[in-house]
Amino acid sequence: MTKRTKLLIALSFPIQFITIKILANFPEFVETYYSNGLYPIISKIFRVVFGWIPFSMGDVFYTIAGILIIRYIYKNYRLVRKEYKRILLDVYITITVAYFAFHLLWGMNYYRLPLYKSLELDRKYTTEELVDFTERVIAKANSVQFQITQNDTVKVEIPYETSEIFEKTTNGYDNFSAKQPQFTFTNRSLKKSIYSGFLTVMGFSGYLNPFTNEAQVNGKIPVYKFPVTASHEKAHQIGYSAENEANFIGCMAALYNDDIYFQYGAYNFMAWHCLKEVYNRDKDEYERLKLTLNPGIQKNYDEVRAFWTAHKNPLKPMFKFTFDQFLKANNQSGGILSYSYVVSLLVNYDKKNVIIE
Repeated sequence: MTKRTKLLIALSFPIQFITIKILANFPEFVETYYSNGLYPIISKIFRVVFGWIPFSMGDVFYTIAGILIIRYIYKNYRLVRKEYKRILLDVYITITVAYFAFHLLWGMNYYRLPLYKSLELDRKYTTEELVDFTERVIAKANSVQFQITQNDTVKVEIPYETSEIFEKTTNGYDNFSAKQPQFTFTNRSLKKSIYSGFLTVMGFSGYLNPFTNEAQVNGKIPVYKFPVTASHEKAHQIGYSAENEANFIGCMAALYNDDIYFQYGAYNFMAWHCLKEVYNRDKDEYERLKLTLNPGIQKNYDEVRAFWTAHKNPLKPMFKFTFDQFLKANNQSGGILSYSYVVSLLVNYDKKNVIIE
């Protein structure tokens, strides 16, 4: 790479940064020309190219990148004092290229029109509406749990292989997109992460690789969490970057799935998040509603809690803080707390569409 090329790339970073901050103020423009224009073409190409490969190419690329970084450091650490300007420029250029690729290939979706606006939903809801919705969710969760196990004290265990679960996610998106066409999904590219152990240390159930558009699921999490987690990551693939929106879409895709284990995952997920929100608003109601859960559902919650407790480590808070700051830097002011904002979408979508009788 010539010095002139390096200089041009280096100068492009502030231009990129300013352009993105300007576009962030025009979500309708981003929605129309990027999220529903350029991005679907880019994402489909990547899913076609990488989707058929049984392992994560994104993880392979990260491994190669890590090796190259280590090699670069090894070759240049003795030259830091003499050639620190060249080394800093190389690092700066790498960051600039990665920043451009991230936003071009996926990241601009952070600045699209909020989902509650595109679905024409309210943002606020009363505690009474929340409690009513939570009661109906728990009733359905109890019913489906008993239908599967024939015993309200037995936890649900999914009898499928991972590959079967991934394949079954398609049905839920087909059914949900029949009602909401903007959630149409084609060309599955869904895989277990090669670095599932590292994801567990970090405290994450999955992620989307923005450079290959592969949806990654942490292969070590309790299997009953796979349906909603996989559906959540697929929501990121179709361009919904906000975590609360991916939670909502993934939950709805699981809910509309013909498979009863996916439906249980959705009801289980909704009950968990709704109970947390009830606790924040009315602790007495929380205690009352919690007692109405079948013991088998509580055992599934305990299973997840035990899994993360068993993998608790001193690095996890650091990773959580870093991801929290990443979300805040990308138009999600609530950071990690934005995951829980899914309750607003669920309650208000139900008010308009009645998803739970």
